[in-house]
Amino acid sequence: MDAKDKVSIIDIAKKSGVSIATVSRIINKNGRYSKETEERVLKIIEESGFRINLNAKSLRTKKTQTIGIIVPDITNEFFAKIIQAVERNAMKHDYSVFVCNTDEDEKREQIQVKNLLEKFVDGIIYISGRTDSGEKVEGNIGIPVVYIDRYISASKIYIQSDNIEGGYLATKELLDKGCKRIMILKDIRGISSIVSRYNGYEKALKEAGILIDKDLICDVSKVDHEHAKNGILEKINSNIKFDGIFATNDWMALGAIGALSERNIKVPEDVKVVGFDDMSISAMTVPSITTINQDTEKMGEHAIEILMDIITNKDNSVRNISIPVKLIKRRSTE
Repeated sequence: MDAKDKVSIIDIAKKSGVSIATVSRIINKNGRYSKETEERVLKIIEESGFRINLNAKSLRTKKTQTIGIIVPDITNEFFAKIIQAVERNAMKHDYSVFVCNTDEDEKREQIQVKNLLEKFVDGIIYISGRTDSGEKVEGNIGIPVVYIDRYISASKIYIQSDNIEGGYLATKELLDKGCKRIMILKDIRGISSIVSRYNGYEKALKEAGILIDKDLICDVSKVDHEHAKNGILEKINSNIKFDGIFATNDWMALGAIGALSERNIKVPEDVKVVGFDDMSISAMTVPSITTINQDTEKMGEHAIEILMDIITNKDNSVRNISIPVKLIKRRSTE
């Protein structure tokens, strides 16, 4: 056959010595064929340059082989790692991924959901900043949705790190290093992951017999370096005494260290600091930051696995997964 000729599924079947139905099952990964047959057919497909007509396939299967992922901040390393994990695992199922960034903006988030639905994606992996998105997506649209990191009211399936344990481990590290007055630096919004980290902080303090002091709660309107730095400077200017800081992400931990440095307060000698997320910069800054590691690879892997099960009608059950976290000790708490 001339290389310029368009190779069809019929040609693949003839070359492989199997039926068209068998080739179709192998392409669609629909079982009922031997490993030997699969390897032979896939080898011939590769050598022949055969390409699946996705448009024709989507008309036949009513699936587009695409999913969407909605993230609050694509520049945040934590979310970027989740995107990478989702894409890697989606490729194993011959799925493409549309990445939608919302910049933590509710209106933009609504627009991005609408955009994905207009692309007829087969499902959505969702990291939301809203509390009503679950109802809007799942209740009114009815496509498969798996939530990551942040629990949404009305969500049926979500995957998150064990944030309570993370908050507990972070605070316990500071307590174990002798801290008595521990500041928590967090997002002022009631996002589920942050609420859970606060609950872990509260649990560790209560276990140590320390009462919650509202003066040691530093809420910021934006979870970045600048707002965190200004928040800690305000506490220092108000003469609030503290010897430890638990920042609920690493960028805020960096901002806190910046504020302390500006006032000649030494880390870890005067104030010890723990972050959350284990971003690469937390290991490179001076001092390096003790932090909580989240397994983003597992989060992406589980999200795709569950979403594919729902899309292929293998499993429709309610499923909530909590992924273990671990404390990474570095210079900021020595």
